Amino acid sequence: QVQLVESGGGLVQAGGSLRLSCVPSKSIAYINTMGWYRQGPGKQRELVANIIRYSTNYGDSVKGRFTISRDIAKNTVYLQMNMLKPEDTAVYYCRADTAYASYWGQGTQVTVSS
Repeated sequence: QVQLVESGGGLVQAGGSLRLSCVPSKSIAYINTMGWYRQGPGKQRELVANIIRYSTNYGDSVKGRFTISRDIAKNTVYLQMNMLKPEDTAVYYCRADTAYASYWGQGTQVTVSS
């Protein structure tokens, strides 16, 4: 079992920045994949970005604006979000994939005002 604690969401104006953090209860050095997903109002949950060891992947809508990273010493995965747009408004979820199961955080709200 892996618990995930997210933080860093909030209200920001369009063009602004936020950084989300996700701290798992297990060392990220032993988690295959860490990722961020989001679910906007009336939309399906979608991949924002993930990191598989040292390889990163991004959803098309956030490429060039968002950056996922991990700090093993702090056991934290970050999502740096720049040039935010109103359409980025969503609940952002952290996800951890181990060899046996996938785990989700409780989500953190990001609201971008125009």
